[in-house]
Amino acid sequence: MLARGLDHLVVGVHDLDAAGAFYEKLGFTVGARNRHPWGTHNRIVQFPGAFLEIITVAEPALIPGHSPGRFSFGAFVRDALARGEGLSMLVLESADAAADNAAFHASGIGAFEPFFFERQAMRPDGSARRVAFTLAFASNPDAPGQGFFVCQHHEPQNFWSPEFQRHANGALGVTCVTFVADAPADHGDFFAAFTGASEPTVSGHGIRFSTPRGVIDVVTPGQAARSSGFGGAAPAFAGFAVAVSSLSELAKRLDGQGVAHAQYGTRLNVQAYGLSISFEQA
Repeated sequence: MLARGLDHLVVGVHDLDAAGAFYEKLGFTVGARNRHPWGTHNRIVQFPGAFLEIITVAEPALIPGHSPGRFSFGAFVRDALARGEGLSMLVLESADAAADNAAFHASGIGAFEPFFFERQAMRPDGSARRVAFTLAFASNPDAPGQGFFVCQHHEPQNFWSPEFQRHANGALGVTCVTFVADAPADHGDFFAAFTGASEPTVSGHGIRFSTPRGVIDVVTPGQAARSSGFGGAAPAFAGFAVAVSSLSELAKRLDGQGVAHAQYGTRLNVQAYGLSISFEQA
């Protein structure tokens, strides 16, 4: 089984435009507002091969409910936002969503049908292009409030854009996602099946799964507090880390923009919209 790298992170916010403006203040290039037919709107921060999906519920009347064998993306985002803003869904890449879905069923972490959708995406020149995806969902019974799925891109040439991947803060890509659990080992089998990664690295404070694009750290609340200032309840996603070309230049930018930040080890950390955004030297 091939390991699956990071594809994107779903970050729920109440005010999409305010959140987009904040990410721009951090120095990210943020895409235009996109609309989903099931009631959610998003804006995207793109890197080579991975992206952040900043999302909100904009048309709640359009959200379908969950039903047996069907995962309602809109309902999940709505319910997660009702609990609070933050990173609520981890998405890995897929070369074949149908095959991944079958693998999830076989390993006991999936019980949903694959989901296909398409939409129009705005290019940097203002033109619209079709993008299309198939999603295959997984479920971690020990973390029912957190979402997991893989994403197969059917029109990658229309989605990925080098222009969107240039950021004023020197960001180069997502390097790490942190998941917090009281007993990280209890989530080891799930993350092994979900990522398809080889043997994880085990330490006294958690487990690390290395993927072809980024790592997933499953750590204790104490370790998350020490490494990023996390103070929430577990299980939950604490946040993510982004590599930048110059950490010192980023610090100057944050100071100039009046963005509060703290240093944890070798990382600079910003707390915003219910999660920890960490920056590290590439």
